[in-house]
Amino acid sequence: MIALIHVLALISFFVVLGFAAQARSAEDICRGSNLLTEMERTDPARYRSIQAEGAEVANGKGVFWKVEKPGTAPSWLLGTMHVTDPSVLKLPTGAPYALSKSKVVIIESDEILDEKKAMAGMLARPELTMMMNGKSIQDFLAPEDKAKLEAALKERGIPLAAVSRMQPWMLSSFLALPACELSRKAKGAAFLDKKIADDAMRANIPVKGLETMQEQLSAMASIPTDFHIKSLIEMIGLGSKMDDVSVTMRDLYLAGDIGMTMPMLKSLAPDGAEGEGYAEFEERIVRQRNHTMVDRALPMLNAGGAFMAVGALHLVGDEGLVSLLRKQSFTVTRAD
Repeated sequence: MIALIHVLALISFFVVLGFAAQARSAEDICRGSNLLTEMERTDPARYRSIQAEGAEVANGKGVFWKVEKPGTAPSWLLGTMHVTDPSVLKLPTGAPYALSKSKVVIIESDEILDEKKAMAGMLARPELTMMMNGKSIQDFLAPEDKAKLEAALKERGIPLAAVSRMQPWMLSSFLALPACELSRKAKGAAFLDKKIADDAMRANIPVKGLETMQEQLSAMASIPTDFHIKSLIEMIGLGSKMDDVSVTMRDLYLAGDIGMTMPMLKSLAPDGAEGEGYAEFEERIVRQRNHTMVDRALPMLNAGGAFMAVGALHLVGDEGLVSLLRKQSFTVTRAD
């Protein structure tokens, strides 16, 4: 299911970047159109269904939140997208000031500040990103899907032969990135989380990570291969429509309609993302990680004056960060 890449996109960034130099000739101009805008015009009933489902998602509106507890300075929680899109890099009103006055910045992994350290951690456990049983992705794909995958990778400047032994979810991460995004990253553009961390370091504000890259990799590797293959085939089937998915996610993010993101992504899956393996994905990649993030952030949030920035999809839902922090006696209110 394509949603998995957008929940765990951060860990794939460094592997993608390793091949991005080959994509320097790719256009920086992003293509694609908003799927929901088109759906509202051509299939209003389906659009209203997604809209209604999104409205039911707890804390599904907003990306910037104030986190308070009596006796301490307020902290701040920002939902991010792991992309370099200039419109996404512009922080919500009030966020730059809050960031500049924070005592500590909390991000998913502070290893994004040191690319060499991040890559070393990943290479130390090659079985987490590579197929170690002599298999390659060609062993799992029908000829027509292999041809489509090869063409999609070629568009991004990546030969299939160079990545064919990678785990299928790593290949999915290449497809999830539009060619324009890959090109910008190859030219040194920082994605939002890294820009926030870099700005904090320049201002001498400590940056703390909530997870290691190996932990994130292990979470993804714990999901059965069959589920990852199914997800990859779904993404291959979408073809150029993946650019539309990226644009739609960006527009939802900028509008603060985070609750509609998963219903939109699920609507693209042939089985509505209710097939075998999806419940396990939600448990290990979303729910467990949300609880880990809150547990590890608590000491810093209890001290007050923290600025926490993690993927926006971690904020929403009954077991998203906003709900979990409220259960820890914080008052959490929208700040955007």
